Amino acid sequence: MNAIEIKNLSKSFRGMYALKDFHMTVPVGSIYGFIGENGSGKSTTEKLICGHLVPDSGEIKLFGKDYTDAGVRVRVGALIENAGCFPSSSVYANLKMQALNLGLKNIDEEIHRVLKIVRMEDSINIKFKSCSLGMKQRIGIAMALLGSPALLILDEPINGLDTDGMRIMREILVDITKTYGCTVLISSHILGELEKIATHYGIIKQGQMVQEISAKEMESRARVFVRLKTQDMKGAESALIANFKNVELRDGYLFVYDVEKAETVVETLLKDGHVVSEITKNKVGLEEYYVQLMSKGGK
Repeated sequence: MNAIEIKNLSKSFRGMYALKDFHMTVPVGSIYGFIGENGSGKSTTEKLICGHLVPDSGEIKLFGKDYTDAGVRVRVGALIENAGCFPSSSVYANLKMQALNLGLKNIDEEIHRVLKIVRMEDSINIKFKSCSLGMKQRIGIAMALLGSPALLILDEPINGLDTDGMRIMREILVDITKTYGCTVLISSHILGELEKIATHYGIIKQGQMVQEISAKEMESRARVFVRLKTQDMKGAESALIANFKNVELRDGYLFVYDVEKAETVVETLLKDGHVVSEITKNKVGLEEYYVQLMSKGGK
């Protein structure tokens, strides 16, 4: 069973389609990285799943049931745009208001449970307006976790966070899936951070799904490349182009793709009189994979 199954989903605003015949499949227990440029339809998709918007056509199923089913709706938690907290109220008070709104029992116990998950047990009496951006994002996640949802939808939760804030957020999201079995759908522009935790990806462009791929599949498909510097970059580029099929000069480096050994590249340059001053061998990561996919027209 999948946590989310979307088929032929369309949504328009004033005659303009935000989504057109859109599809998505999010496996249970996954951390699904939802990727796309601004205006591609990510937030619209998330709002449709949460029931904040009504689709023009198509099908949305959550855990095998229609997304409007009351029994399945209570299994969904979300943080879209912001936490919607009262600035002058404490962390505890804001969580209590949300718990009451959800009709939860054992409210005090539930608040302490979710605060422990987001590493904020010691911040219970701090006013929301006094919290840092990272703390506010974690409070929003704590609110979304009230009632133990099986599916958590997060819209850009790591944007604007410092290095430590992003590390804490990564640990929390991994803990939510591994310890509590919650499926996480997360959108983000910070692909380097998303790559560290996501098990699956969905890449959207202009309201249509371009590609869905697991992290393992992407790893197996990722092209190997050598990145290097020499004193004469243009001359080295010409020498490499004469010997290798895929060579690019960008960002102050030469990239040679689909090579098994870095030594082969070095030997080729030495024969042409070029000394390599810096060289690394790696695989294409999520960010470059995304850029290459988009440059091919999303095919």
